[in-house]
Amino acid sequence: MSAINVYLTFNGDCREAMEFYSSVFGATIDSIQTFADGPESGADVDGDRIMHASMSFDNGSLMASDTPEDSPDLVVGGNFSLTLETKSPEQTDDWLEQLSSDGGAVTMPAEKTFWGSYFGMCRDRFGINWMVMCDD
Repeated sequence: MSAINVYLTFNGDCREAMEFYSSVFGATIDSIQTFADGPESGADVDGDRIMHASMSFDNGSLMASDTPEDSPDLVVGGNFSLTLETKSPEQTDDWLEQLSSDGGAVTMPAEKTFWGSYFGMCRDRFGINWMVMCDD
């Protein structure tokens, strides 16, 4: 396994939170993309809400996004995921299947994404959210 990192989810204040964490940790924000920057942008897109932001550290990264405006209310305490970087699409599929077994659930089947990764999401039987991906 390459790394396990944290992915935080916010309800409209992702940019403010990442700028705060950047100032606390002295880390540079590597990227910030809004939903308007995404492939499905249009007149009804969430404007300045953050689709993805990241900042790197020596041994990992902190990633974050806002929820889309039309998504269910954010539950504080459940607003994070652990991200796993795998070595292959096959390993991604295997770990996604194992993590979601025995009462867990796949919340997004693994597939090739517009940003170039093979990516899927699940919740395990303990209620932990996982993002599993590899650069393909």
